[in-house]
Amino acid sequence: MSAIELHAHASQTYAQKLAATQALLQQAARNHAAPAAGGEPRITLACSLGAEDMVLAHLINALTLPIGIFVLETGQLHAETLALLARLQAASHAKVSVFKPIEQVATEFVARQGKDAMYQSIALRKACCGIRKMEPLGRALAGKSAWITGLRREQSGARADVPQIEHDAIGDVQRIKYNPLSEWTWGDVWFYIAQNRVDYNPLHDQFYPSIGCAPCTRAISLGEDFRAGRWWWEDEAAKECGLHVK
Repeated sequence: MSAIELHAHASQTYAQKLAATQALLQQAARNHAAPAAGGEPRITLACSLGAEDMVLAHLINALTLPIGIFVLETGQLHAETLALLARLQAASHAKVSVFKPIEQVATEFVARQGKDAMYQSIALRKACCGIRKMEPLGRALAGKSAWITGLRREQSGARADVPQIEHDAIGDVQRIKYNPLSEWTWGDVWFYIAQNRVDYNPLHDQFYPSIGCAPCTRAISLGEDFRAGRWWWEDEAAKECGLHVK
C-alpha cells in the first residue's frame, strides 16, 4: 500500500488550512521581497525533500512566488532522496540551490572519528550534524531575512507548540521563521500530495515518515512515534539536529 493510499485523508478544516497557508506564503513573499528589481529574494524554503517540504515547494511554484528553495545535501542522503532532488531541480520554476558540507572538514571528521561516529555518542552525532547541516545552513541563509520550514505540531512532542510565525536566531543573526504547515495533519499533507500529484520520496511508501541522512534514518513500525525512525538509538529529548532548536 502506498503512502497516499495509507495516509491521504483530509481533516475537516483542510480547506481553511490550505487557504491560510497560501495567504501566509503570499504575505511572506511580499514582506521579504528582493531589495531591488532582479535581485535575490530575502526569503527561502528549507527543503528536506520530505513530504511536507515537497508540498511547500509545490505551493511556491503553483503560486509563482518569488521565494527561493534550498536543499542541504549532506553527503549521506539516500539514493532515493538524491533522485528526488534531481527531479525537483528539473521541474521547479523557483531556483533550487544545493548546499554541501565543506569536503575537507567532513573527510577529516570521518578519518578522525570513523564513519559510524554518530552511534558512539550524542556529542559526536551532533558534531556530524554541525558539519553536514548547521554550517551549510548558515551559508544557505546568509543575506536572508526569513526562511520557511515544513515543521508541524503533530511531528513530535518537541514541536507541539510550533507557531506559524516565529522569531528565530542562528548565532547572532535574527530572522523570521515561517511554519505554514504547523496546523496541518499528516493526512492533510498526503491529501494535498494526492490531489495535486506532487512528486515525493518513494521511501515514504516503505514506512519512512521522516527522512534524513541514511545512517540516521530507519523505517518505523505500526504504532511507533512519527519520528521514531530518526536517531532511534537516542533518548527522545535529543532527537534534533540543531536546525530547529532554540
